[in-house]
Amino acid sequence: MNPEFKTIVDIGANKGQFALACRERFPHARIISFEPLKAPAKIFKALFAQDDKVYLNEVAIGPQTKRSAMHVSAHEDSSSLLPIGPNQIALYPGTQEKSIIEIDVAPLSSYLMPESIKSPAMLKIDVQGFEMEVLKGCESTIEKFDFIYCECSFIELYSGQKLAYEVIEWLHQRQFNFVGIFNTSYDRSGQAIQADFLFKQEII
Repeated sequence: MNPEFKTIVDIGANKGQFALACRERFPHARIISFEPLKAPAKIFKALFAQDDKVYLNEVAIGPQTKRSAMHVSAHEDSSSLLPIGPNQIALYPGTQEKSIIEIDVAPLSSYLMPESIKSPAMLKIDVQGFEMEVLKGCESTIEKFDFIYCECSFIELYSGQKLAYEVIEWLHQRQFNFVGIFNTSYDRSGQAIQADFLFKQEII
């Protein structure tokens, strides 16, 4: 993956870790981030206060515009719009639910017009099991992205989440091919738990 991205959409921005890495690697990119939790969003805004090419929307992305319950983890970056499941708690101690709050959810098109997504463009998704719903919320603009970088799970960590093979199939049907895997996590027996997947749009 060598393009000099002009647009990066960062869904599940947390405190800005991914945006910081992108700013270092792609200094001229416009970065549009989404983070619904107030505490990490506050840190994000402080980090990028002087960067006029970084924008933060304090909402979540999904198929419909609505208010939804966010299951807040004791480790905030493990919070999800899906209930935190027993595998997540067993494999990652300290990530149990500590509270439930209401947040705003809407499709990506509610915040970003398709014509504003300049190519080459990348969509990054890190949303703790809610990946498929985020993708559905991006479907009307998905053809504008050259690459998608998405964390996916091989086992259910959050109740009702879609697994990696389902995400791969959904994206393949929309002309995105699976081209790379990174940062794989394993349990003590050596079973793969989750990883970051890279997809490239292949127009036929």
